[in-house]
Amino acid sequence: MAKNRMDDTTSKVPEVTLAFWVVKIVATTLGEVGGNAVTLTLGLGYLVGTLIFAAFLFVAMAAQIRARRFHPSLYWAVITATTLAGTTLADLFDRSLGIGYLGGSLTLFALVLVSLGLWYRSEGTVAIETVATPRVEAFYWLTIMFSQTLGTALGDWMADDTPLGYNGSALLIGASLAVTAGLYFFTKVSRTALFWTAFILTRPLGATVANSLDKPAAQGGLGINDITISAVLAALMIACVQLLPQRAGYHPAS
Repeated sequence: MAKNRMDDTTSKVPEVTLAFWVVKIVATTLGEVGGNAVTLTLGLGYLVGTLIFAAFLFVAMAAQIRARRFHPSLYWAVITATTLAGTTLADLFDRSLGIGYLGGSLTLFALVLVSLGLWYRSEGTVAIETVATPRVEAFYWLTIMFSQTLGTALGDWMADDTPLGYNGSALLIGASLAVTAGLYFFTKVSRTALFWTAFILTRPLGATVANSLDKPAAQGGLGINDITISAVLAALMIACVQLLPQRAGYHPAS
């Protein structure tokens, strides 16, 4: 019994299972259309949208770090907040500030590597199984925030600045994820490296799928209203979190 209590207390992130990736992809798709709904459909702009979602992210992340154990609803609220803020922040830098999709993608990829490098230098590992203290959790969420923002910029670059378009980009990213899964099941490649690869790739997958839904038909999308899609995805997200089995991941201290 003592072991179970320790697991509940120290493990702050979920076990990485198929359910984890299903909810993650729904969250990333919701983040893209939700960000567009606020900045474009409602016309609030990228700066105001970023400030709104950054406030939501700050409150949710503070509650997550203060929590003593893993709470699925709270954890996925923070993930969703990072996807929403990442969407508007990437659009702010890429479009409003004129950095461009490729420049934004390269900059954010560098920031992901810097975050992982600082985390590794501090802790000797970047494995998510070690996310059990406020300091490690801060590295974890910083890396996730950069990766979510990177995913938006990368997805936009692939869809808008290459011949792939939205559907072609989604297929390419999906194929890359399939290769990553194959490496996981059939090789001994670092599980930590594969996790972060998959985590980063699922973000542009969500972005390109979202763009396939909300962009006008003339641009290769279905032209569905962002607010409508956001409402449907939010309901699906809540259902997934409540119905799919999730538990705190293993922690070495146990």
